[in-house]
Amino acid sequence: MSLAEKLVERGAILFGEFTLTSGMKSDYYVNIKKAYTDPGVLSQIAEAVAESVSGDRVAGVALGAIPIVVAVSLRTGKPFSMIRKEERSHGTAAAIEGAIAEGERVDILEDVTTTGGSVLQAAKAVRGAGGIVDNVITVVDRGEGASEALAGEGIGLHAVVTPSDLKEMLEKYRKRDGA
Repeated sequence: MSLAEKLVERGAILFGEFTLTSGMKSDYYVNIKKAYTDPGVLSQIAEAVAESVSGDRVAGVALGAIPIVVAVSLRTGKPFSMIRKEERSHGTAAAIEGAIAEGERVDILEDVTTTGGSVLQAAKAVRGAGGIVDNVITVVDRGEGASEALAGEGIGLHAVVTPSDLKEMLEKYRKRDGA
């Protein structure tokens, strides 16, 4: 069973009519957390993502990408970093946990990409810490501009589940339900 089919089976990709956070309407909704809390599915995700890892370190934005980052780190033996969406106002006020060395190549992992805003912010944080970011790997890309936004910053996007995979799954859903 493909990862896309497994995600549908686990309820991580739902089909119907949804209003997204952006206010946009969509025929499908993606919530990888519904699937990666199952160790078998998380292992399958980690295996698929690890195939595209090329950097010295992996990193992801808290909270959604962290289980994926940890699983890929364990699979590849590469160290990992966690990037906060906002700097802490207490303690060390660190935006990144997991030291990034000057010139270290860091692959940013994400659960779902839409416009690319979160991963662009993460890439800026990593670059600000001295890391080199030229690769983002996402479990699911919704195909709504992330690839283009990242390319504008010299970063490639690799999606395990692509927009065409989502369209194919949507068509299967519609045929199955007679929509």
